[in-house]
Amino acid sequence: MPKGRKVEKGKAVGLDSLVGYQDGAVVSRTVIDKPEGTVTMFSFDEGEGLSEHTAPYDAMVLVVDGEAEITVAGKVDAVRAGEMFIIPAGSPHALRAASRFKMLLVMVRA
Repeated sequence: MPKGRKVEKGKAVGLDSLVGYQDGAVVSRTVIDKPEGTVTMFSFDEGEGLSEHTAPYDAMVLVVDGEAEITVAGKVDAVRAGEMFIIPAGSPHALRAASRFKMLLVMVRA
């Protein structure tokens, strides 16, 4: 799917096609952005990640490809393709790709 193009509604789209991998980078693409919440697809090159931060809402990570480590309040959990992980609202958390890794992040604000 070409970069910058909106995801077509009412049509099946392969999750893996939403973002590609880039060497040494984290790539993201917003799929849905509404006042009530967001859905964002991410890809991470091996070793890349997101530094520790907090969010005021629960966040659901759906692992599409690869493996990563998610740290929540100092506890590390490994996640891999086919799994999901819910990050509790207000908890400090970080993520690091153990291999090339893709995830769909769903955040509901309401």
